[in-house]
Amino acid sequence: MNSPHELLPSTRREFLKTSSHGIGLLAFSHFAPSFLVESIAAQAPRAEKDRTILVLVQLAGGNDGLNTLVPFADPLYRRLRPNLALPKEELLRINDSFALHRACAPLHKLLTEGQLGIVQNVGYPNPNRSHFRSMEIWETASASEQFLSTGWLGRYFDNACSGLPEGTPYGVNISNEVPQSFLSEDAHPTFSIATNNRGSRGGRDNTALLEQLLQSPELTNHDHASNAGYLRHTMMDALVTEKRFQQVLSRYRPGAEYPGNSFAQSLRNTAALIASGNETRVYYVSLGGFDTHVNQGNTHANLLTTLSEGLAAFQRDLTSKQLDGQVLTMTFSEFGRRPNENESKGTDHGTAAPLFVLGSRVKAGLHGQAPNLDVGRNQDLAYSTDFRSVYSTVLDRWLGCDAPKILGSEFKSVGFL
Repeated sequence: MNSPHELLPSTRREFLKTSSHGIGLLAFSHFAPSFLVESIAAQAPRAEKDRTILVLVQLAGGNDGLNTLVPFADPLYRRLRPNLALPKEELLRINDSFALHRACAPLHKLLTEGQLGIVQNVGYPNPNRSHFRSMEIWETASASEQFLSTGWLGRYFDNACSGLPEGTPYGVNISNEVPQSFLSEDAHPTFSIATNNRGSRGGRDNTALLEQLLQSPELTNHDHASNAGYLRHTMMDALVTEKRFQQVLSRYRPGAEYPGNSFAQSLRNTAALIASGNETRVYYVSLGGFDTHVNQGNTHANLLTTLSEGLAAFQRDLTSKQLDGQVLTMTFSEFGRRPNENESKGTDHGTAAPLFVLGSRVKAGLHGQAPNLDVGRNQDLAYSTDFRSVYSTVLDRWLGCDAPKILGSEFKSVGFL
């Protein structure tokens, strides 16, 4: 068995080569979550024009589907929600039966421009209302009674994500923890970028921490051949590439104005990495706060404003860079909310909800079957589209791989691509 000393690289080239097999990148991700991204991108050719890219947007906490895509023409909607039902005159109509929340005006505009699809009533059999467990089900693409150690994207990395330049990260996560969907059987380079990373100012804490660690006696008092010497050398490489990565983000000139919140800035950084020629196939961004048990009205409206404005700016930016044909953006949440409101003018954990898909190659409009609102108090919506059917569509028609091999079974495609 190799010792840690034998596994540590001695040169920058060795470090990148070793990192591509999963050693190094993850070992120092706690110190510099985003290091090496720009370094690797600089060594690789610009992304192929036909290479498809998936951007996943997690709505953490459980988004309320009925007040996002509103079934305003169904009288049961107002009966279930005497306080939370949205005024019909304030809604953004899609057709005679459904409308978007008024806070989704930027998304509604994308819908009219043919760049937004909405998959209705997405869920899974035997739903679980635990945040942790339901998110695990979504991220591993498992059945509710099944426990998998790998994520659905991790299995994509294992089986179908090939042809990338050596060292290119398979997935980039712009949030505060690595998503379970990235977990794989084999080791692959992935990156985590802190959500406070905002170009010229973002990442200074990472750089300062690396510089501080490099001055520690444990590293400075050992020669190059020792374990600590290898660690120091590797961290010096990390510091160089971290600074170079910050330059990419700080120098990026977006083709659209992004809001100043961290969610929009995460999307801005995603656009910067894509535009830089980085050949990563999957990006992951998160927006939290959707667990709206109490006084949901204003909170949910503000969240949908943040979501809609950020996604619209991202799509405009991609279009300005002529990258919109390469990028598919998809939202998901661990579950929806109960159809009926609770006594605190909020909604409790539920089951199915709609999700958004954005891109210039998306078939715009509504997809799937609408939920049946004829339910009793504290009963849940019965899902009509399995979330794994959505994944299957993305894997097969967007990422170009054998979806049953990744998901373990065949699922009917959904017509948004």
